[in-house]
Amino acid sequence: MLHAVNELLWGPGTLALLLGTGVFLTLRMRLLPWRRLGYALRSALGREARQPGKDGVSPFSALMTALAASIGTGNIVGVATALVAGGPGALVWMELSALFGMATIFSESLLAVRYRRRDRQGQWVGGPMYVLEAAFERRNGGMLGTVFALFAVGASLGIGSMTQSNSIAGALASAFGLPVWTVGAVTAGLALVIILGGIRSISKVAAALVPVMGAVYLAAGLAVIFGNLANLPGSVAEIFRCAFSPRAAAGGAAGWMTAARWGVARGVFSNEAGLGSAGIAASAVDCADPVRQGYISMTGAFFDTIVICTVTGLAICCSGVLGTVDSAGLPVDGAALTILAFQTVLGPWGARFVSLSIVLFAFATIVGWEYQGEVTFTYLSRGRGRLLYRVAYALAAFLGAGLELGTVFAFADICNALMCGPNLLCLAAMSGEVCRAIRGKNTEKAVKFL
Repeated sequence: MLHAVNELLWGPGTLALLLGTGVFLTLRMRLLPWRRLGYALRSALGREARQPGKDGVSPFSALMTALAASIGTGNIVGVATALVAGGPGALVWMELSALFGMATIFSESLLAVRYRRRDRQGQWVGGPMYVLEAAFERRNGGMLGTVFALFAVGASLGIGSMTQSNSIAGALASAFGLPVWTVGAVTAGLALVIILGGIRSISKVAAALVPVMGAVYLAAGLAVIFGNLANLPGSVAEIFRCAFSPRAAAGGAAGWMTAARWGVARGVFSNEAGLGSAGIAASAVDCADPVRQGYISMTGAFFDTIVICTVTGLAICCSGVLGTVDSAGLPVDGAALTILAFQTVLGPWGARFVSLSIVLFAFATIVGWEYQGEVTFTYLSRGRGRLLYRVAYALAAFLGAGLELGTVFAFADICNALMCGPNLLCLAAMSGEVCRAIRGKNTEKAVKFL
């Protein structure tokens, strides 16, 4: 049942809506998210972005919290799943979803910061639900905000908690033989200790964990690519051929449509452009300039998909393991496929490295997504029940450890699709305001040297 609903929601309509919104925003903003990527990267990684504020977390910490939520199993397991289901061309569609997704994330974050509010504890909170109220007046916007928040709470439990815990348990069970439920209990316990401290505790863990684990994983992935360098040109050619050629796969046009379906779906699962979640993390920042924070936030799609997912995809394709079958004659998929790719250069250590990378990436996602789910939950409950949600979130992590992977991914994809509707409607309605802001005089002065 879940898989049937998943296929229906992730049909051509949703793909066109996601990519179309990103294309529309990119063109309406005159390609400024692409043209000012250098400025965005300097703003995200510079010293000023790391300065902690008294009125919220630093811009760098907010970005790392958003990246913690997005850098997870999608970068390792999701990429492999997309390549097996959609062929090598799916990698191109993942990157396209990220390129146009930068404009989407920019818009989500700018609007979220502009329309954020103070909660009962005096902290900044924001996200699509508050922007929807501004876009469609309080009554209609409130209804749409409630719909979005319901889907976001479900997504936080599926994407943020159950899926990631499932991947952690599977990785440690296969690599070290650890019991699934024991891993689930430890994962839930550690996560609960961190999330009980709120956004400041979460952002500190994310700011410390994400850069280190990302750099180490990229170094290992590049080692695999260079170890199979002779296969790289042919693999890149095959990737583009399968992405666009009508003769790329069995079924003609259905071949590249399959690549697009899986590439965009897994791209969104990884970078979350179009879901509105990036704006929730951005709202907690101590930053008076919504435009600057929009630029900083949009680099998340660049780092997550265009950098990390591309390295994973190229490592799999140029290592020659794509299409490998197991003893039962079934295609090797998910983490097992990525492990095979890394083993071509790193040997037996490749399996352990990928397994530990999954553990760290997934745990970071569990911590990062909790804040986003908590903000949407408190929107529904009018500021009440924070502790209840945190305990329920940790419990979902425990239960998710023992669920079947396909069911968890199907549930996560469904929640992704359901979040998109209200958020993308909001972005379309507020696109004029976003364009006026990005073309403002202050922004022009800040980047006139580019």
